[in-house]
Amino acid sequence: MPAKGQHRRPKSTSLGRGLAAVTTGGAVLALPVIGATSAFAAPAPAVAPQAVAPAAAATPANSAAKADPAKHSVVAGETLSKIAREHSVSGGWKKLYEGNRKVIGSNPDLIHPGIKLVIGVASAASSKDKAAKASPSAARGAAADRADRSERLNTAPVAKAAPAAEKKAVTYTNDLDGWIRESLAIMAERGIPGTYEGIHRNILRESSGNPNAINNWDSNAVKGTPSKGLLQVIDPTFQAYHVPGTSTDSYDPVANITAACNYAADRYGSIDNVFGAY
Repeated sequence: MPAKGQHRRPKSTSLGRGLAAVTTGGAVLALPVIGATSAFAAPAPAVAPQAVAPAAAATPANSAAKADPAKHSVVAGETLSKIAREHSVSGGWKKLYEGNRKVIGSNPDLIHPGIKLVIGVASAASSKDKAAKASPSAARGAAADRADRSERLNTAPVAKAAPAAEKKAVTYTNDLDGWIRESLAIMAERGIPGTYEGIHRNILRESSGNPNAINNWDSNAVKGTPSKGLLQVIDPTFQAYHVPGTSTDSYDPVANITAACNYAADRYGSIDNVFGAY
């Protein structure tokens, strides 16, 4: 077994101390002076961290510059201006549209949910803000870009346009007044002249307002084509002047009125010009 070694605790070296006397107005101050042996233990100035800091700061910027472009999946209600603003796209919606024209199509106002937009690496927003604050021209450019994006946002996208209000259906009463008014509406769409008074006057003379009236005694009846309906129209005339969209039954009140008014317009200029047998 090796011999046990003797371990001694080394004596700690005493720091030399001296006294420095400074006379100021007769007063004597005793100040401790650090000996030469302790001067080498003074810590060196912290210069290295300052020199390294810029390189460390540059690392994230370099890695960001090499990062792959980001992609954004469009959801309903979004616009190019909104997406460009959220991702701080330099150049705004126009730049975003230029980079994704093939995906979006010819209309930048119409973007469909689900399409993938290439955004690119988002630039450092803080750096752009600082540059805009430092340069008046840059600040004006940023203000113009914001105004442009605001204008685009205020424009409603075509994909989200409100549906046109449905035309309210009009109902008519099932009586002489309702039949005349419904006939006048159809005549107005077809450009057939006539007034309520002119139609009403001739109906009272021809049938007394009875839609099932028929004349079985005049010359038309003798020929086998009796006059029928509110305005007493024979079948050949009804068929020749029938207004599309109405019933093909000559006894139908609206079909009978419109066909008779169409015939009167062709022969007399208007049903208003008829005051007797026609």
